[in-house]
Amino acid sequence: MNARGTRVLRLDALARVEGEAALHLRVEGGSVTETRLSIYEPPRFFEAFLTGRGHTEPPDITARVCGICPVAYQMSACQAIENACGVTVDGPLAELRRLLYCGEWIESHTLHIYLLHAPDFLGHADMVGLAREQRAVVERGLRLKQAGNAILEQLGGRPIHPVNVRVGGFYRTPAPEELRPLAERLRQAREDALETVRWVAAFDFPDAVCDHDLFGLRDPGRYAIDSGTPTVLTAHGQGPALRAFQLPDFEQHVREGQVPHSTALTATLDGRRYLTGPIARYAINGRWLHPVAAEAARDAGLGDPLTGAVCDNPFRSIVVRAVEVTHAVEEALRIIDGYEPPPLPAVEVLPRQGVGRGATEAPRGLLYHRYALTEDGTLTEARIVPPTAQNQTAIEEDVRKAVQARLDREGPAADDDELTHLCERAIRNHDPCISCAAHFLDLTVEHT
Repeated sequence: MNARGTRVLRLDALARVEGEAALHLRVEGGSVTETRLSIYEPPRFFEAFLTGRGHTEPPDITARVCGICPVAYQMSACQAIENACGVTVDGPLAELRRLLYCGEWIESHTLHIYLLHAPDFLGHADMVGLAREQRAVVERGLRLKQAGNAILEQLGGRPIHPVNVRVGGFYRTPAPEELRPLAERLRQAREDALETVRWVAAFDFPDAVCDHDLFGLRDPGRYAIDSGTPTVLTAHGQGPALRAFQLPDFEQHVREGQVPHSTALTATLDGRRYLTGPIARYAINGRWLHPVAAEAARDAGLGDPLTGAVCDNPFRSIVVRAVEVTHAVEEALRIIDGYEPPPLPAVEVLPRQGVGRGATEAPRGLLYHRYALTEDGTLTEARIVPPTAQNQTAIEEDVRKAVQARLDREGPAADDDELTHLCERAIRNHDPCISCAAHFLDLTVEHT
């Protein structure tokens, strides 16, 4: 702090997030005047090197954007290509895709809950410290994550960057008897998931209120995972409480721009800051949770999802994630129990000129793909809008509010180390995947 009462906090590398980012915070006269989440990983350029590729290639290429949520990229890519080519994948193939996505939700959410987020609430620097004190708890988390990985390995060929996914379906589909061992693991996982909800619900949560617009897919009749209509829940009752638009209109509502401190684009929704991810999904789709997951949500203090309950404390997002794991386990069991093999592992997707769009719910929020194709299926344009880039301004605002609240209580006596830890906690609430976000850079070369 200088003589004018200015304090600058710098987190040069955030711990326990997926990827690399930094935070710059400026406090002047007791007020937080600047918050910058700097995503400094090198741009990924996926949109650029998708251009010129064939229409069957995006699922394999985009899976490499992220090792934690490759299925999200594969499913959004498949939908966009199929949309451009006028093909709809339904029936058992669509159910197998949803099963694969459930596996990703289980493993990704569990990774975040146990290895990245829970140490914040239990006074540990990392998962290793937590394991020393609560070995059985960490083993439960690893067992639950392995159940999700088993689904990815069975349907995708391997748990990281699956190789069995293709436009139109799969290269190979399983026989019913091949899925029975998965069902046995998932029945054990159901108990582990419910124990996880009870465990995290007992954490001590700071007071905070999320006042962002909430954005996600809405799929009436079921909890949105792999399909749905883009839907906005407006904060504080400003404007219509719930409104939707069609996917072709996505880019009219979601506008991206670049800020100097980030290699990720930031986004606004109809000119407003917004949040996508578990809190948004729960608010928009909660009434369609599996009954077991809905009961777990009520018991955890999240309100009754059947009546449109909203979790507005970002620190309690860990509870919503645990509820979503429970739902994904139950949904996976439902699909396996009713599975009948499709006649073919994939439907034919012939190329044609056009533009296609796809959107699914990655663990961290809505993921949008758009591709333009020529008559022979060559990609002439690609656009990917990942959830963490969309959430960046909301995360910055959550950090600002959390630090401001602490300063209001403690004034100049607020300790820098404690403020730094609070900043990291506020960021980890949203499980940012930095590598997913760092996919674009607007480069200007000036010649003299």
